[in-house]
Amino acid sequence: MTVVNQLMKLAFVAALAVQAGCAESPKSEDAAADLPEIDTLVSAEWLKEHLGDPDLVVLDATVIVESDAAGNFRSVNGRANYEAGHIPTAGFADLLGELSSAESSLQFGMPSPEEFAAVMGALGVGDDSRVVLYDDMGSSWAARVWWMLRWIGFDRAALLDGGLNAWTAAGGELSTEPVFRATRTLTLNLRPELIADQEEVRASIDNDAVNLVDALPEIHYRGEWTMYDQPGHIPSAVNVPVTSLFDETGQFRTDEVLSGIFVGDREARTITYCGGGIAAAADAFVLTRLGFTDVAIYAASLEEWTANPDNPMEINLEDME
Repeated sequence: MTVVNQLMKLAFVAALAVQAGCAESPKSEDAAADLPEIDTLVSAEWLKEHLGDPDLVVLDATVIVESDAAGNFRSVNGRANYEAGHIPTAGFADLLGELSSAESSLQFGMPSPEEFAAVMGALGVGDDSRVVLYDDMGSSWAARVWWMLRWIGFDRAALLDGGLNAWTAAGGELSTEPVFRATRTLTLNLRPELIADQEEVRASIDNDAVNLVDALPEIHYRGEWTMYDQPGHIPSAVNVPVTSLFDETGQFRTDEVLSGIFVGDREARTITYCGGGIAAAADAFVLTRLGFTDVAIYAASLEEWTANPDNPMEINLEDME
């Protein structure tokens, strides 16, 4: 798949958007200070150099987006792609399965913190791990898992810049070998403020103290096209399409360029949303890297919002002229 095709599909992705030893005691700051650091964004060359590090856990978070002749899109579990070829040592983080709530009516409903930590622990992620996440389309799927790790209090995670394409472009090999890791303990230090709910978003409309950011494609934001019950965007939201975050190679644009896209008070409450909380996570990832200090994603996003006829939506079709 070409990078152009990937970015086109990513635009529509934006519209979709056992025991594991979970503990609840606070982590030791002294112990954390002794652990190796990791940036929130790493290159393929960095990963090639560190792939054998014993504390490094690599996870493939790919979800496949398929379309039919009528132009309808659907999400498909990415495990088959993972099994066909993944970065050596990488496990599979199943966003469509065990990393979403089975009880939720939403496609990517948030699991409980305990459920999420249990799955991560079963994948070999422990308190002393470093984690690198990637997918094969943009980085939004990986960003969702990255954000969920931060939500439960785990900060030692990074995205692979450019994802699987960057890895293969750098000469990285692929493996079809299954990966098994010992179950680890992952401590919960929950940050509930990283996930906004419907009530908070409703209260944020036309609130000058809050920035609402829509990560959907521009045609969806304006109301020309929708996959949900109502077209348009949440009133007072600004549009920063997830595709605007990446260059022609599929890697994140420079911080200088991204700082020109995300402007405003970096200490203000900032809530990102999309269709199902996936593209919103990529926007939130960039905002956090740029130094915005109070960022949340509306994880249920328009899948939940537009299902409630009492929730307002705004369209700007005249801007298309």
